[in-house]
Amino acid sequence: MAQLFEVHPDNPQPRLLKQAVALLQKGGILAVPTDSSYALVCHLDDKAAADNLRRIRGVDDKHHLTLLCRDLSELAAYARVDNRQYRLLKSATPGPYTFILEASKEVPRRVSHPSRKTIGLRVPEHTALLELLALHGAPLLATTLIAPGDDLPLNDPLDIRERFEHQLAGVIDAGACPLEPTTVVDISDEEPVLIREGRGDLARIGL
Repeated sequence: MAQLFEVHPDNPQPRLLKQAVALLQKGGILAVPTDSSYALVCHLDDKAAADNLRRIRGVDDKHHLTLLCRDLSELAAYARVDNRQYRLLKSATPGPYTFILEASKEVPRRVSHPSRKTIGLRVPEHTALLELLALHGAPLLATTLIAPGDDLPLNDPLDIRERFEHQLAGVIDAGACPLEPTTVVDISDEEPVLIREGRGDLARIGL
């Protein structure tokens, strides 16, 4: 049975988040709220956990996974970012945007796109999630929690726990979050390419 961690949205209890981090370090998958919708997360350096993440989500290795980062400086350590890209990232972080960038050597090749060597990166604007990232001390590998066969993300922590009770190690409940995935933009080439329009306002990034 997946553990349910009920935390305060603005002042999440460190004791509970530390328990959630311990599950990640043991290879567990968590469902966490974000500033867009719920996401599945796991430890970046755990191959079995990453494989399990893809299995639960129902995607193959060509589906871009995302690194959730604490801030822009951490993001820049996991991607190759030039001055133009950095300005765009700065204008949209933190926020509900995922950017596709060329992965740096800090990203295990098995989690980047197999042919393009790119990875999704983002800095969420969600207190409980940022506290979880801080306690974990590194980015988390993530994907939007859209169940196989569904079109929309799942958003109710109790429903998520019931539906995935034998596949998840835990669910963090910090109250409701928006029922809309991130806006995804590929900025790995010279011109930005919109991959998915979501909660992030296109005008904010000049699209």
